Amino acid sequence: MGSSTCSHKELLQTLDIAVALVRADDWQLIFKNAKFFKWFLSTADDDEKLQDRIEGINTERAAGRVENGRRYSFETKSDLDGREEPIRVSVESFAGQEEPTYLIQCVSISKEMETQYMLDSYSRISEKNARELEKEKERVERLLLNIMPRAVFEEMKEYGTATPQRFDNITILMLDFVGFTNMTISQDPSAIIAELNDIFSSFDRITEMFDCERVRTIGDAYMAVSGLLDDTPDHATNIARLALRFRRYLERRNQAHPQQWVARIGINSGPVIGSLVGVQKYVYDLFGPGVNLAARMETISEPMQITLNEDTRNLLKDDFVCSERGDFEIKGFGTQRLYFLDSELSRH
Repeated sequence: MGSSTCSHKELLQTLDIAVALVRADDWQLIFKNAKFFKWFLSTADDDEKLQDRIEGINTERAAGRVENGRRYSFETKSDLDGREEPIRVSVESFAGQEEPTYLIQCVSISKEMETQYMLDSYSRISEKNARELEKEKERVERLLLNIMPRAVFEEMKEYGTATPQRFDNITILMLDFVGFTNMTISQDPSAIIAELNDIFSSFDRITEMFDCERVRTIGDAYMAVSGLLDDTPDHATNIARLALRFRRYLERRNQAHPQQWVARIGINSGPVIGSLVGVQKYVYDLFGPGVNLAARMETISEPMQITLNEDTRNLLKDDFVCSERGDFEIKGFGTQRLYFLDSELSRH
């Protein structure tokens, strides 16, 4: 063996990575440094081949790649002192020998794998946090949409505030239950509140059916509107149908439940101001004469009746049946002719 070959092998012996030389024709090991010997122990004799030492190498594929001027790499493991060490093995041509020879280089990738594991873990945690954040964002949005119209919510999200708006073509429904306070005192309060929650949840679903919006609930009072955000020519018709459906729902519920829920309903069409109220706890509310008169209509209504004034009745045209109640003195609004909303005319 020439001095050049000896110097090459001496150099390979000093490297801090595991290296070996094998004959290209039969993969016979002709040299291995101390690191290689330590990582890939063998009980075989000195005529062993590389595949006897390193598990998982595909010599045919490796030879094909090296012959085409490419490097062949794969990953395996070494059982060092009872501890598995992940190893990356590469095979390439070596020009330091008289006969065709391959250089085998083996490096530990434990640090690399630890880093990759940490990156993967961080990525999984980040993805989990992002999903949880998105879920929380959706939950907050749902809560906010329960207390304010979507357009107001979008304005809040975009600008951080919402400007008060005047609405002229709008109809308001006010509903209140008769004897609710006595019900909560004389009966199981938790059961009564559970029933009220069930009723209001049903009201919410019905409200959506008629293109109306629930503005708020206070105690046993329920307020809904139509025409709040969009140009809705049929706002009075929508609320009239909603009021009739509320009453129909309560009548059918009362037939099937021992607890009777009797409501007074008032509706009115008139101008209102819509605004977000509060700094830390937001509440979207309506103000103005339209709301005040709707509240008056509810207060002077009768149990399981729907009361409206003449102006609102005129907006309903001839699509509904109304019965006249007479003239009433309404605080803040003077004398008003009132009607009961009885039913909607059948469409055939």
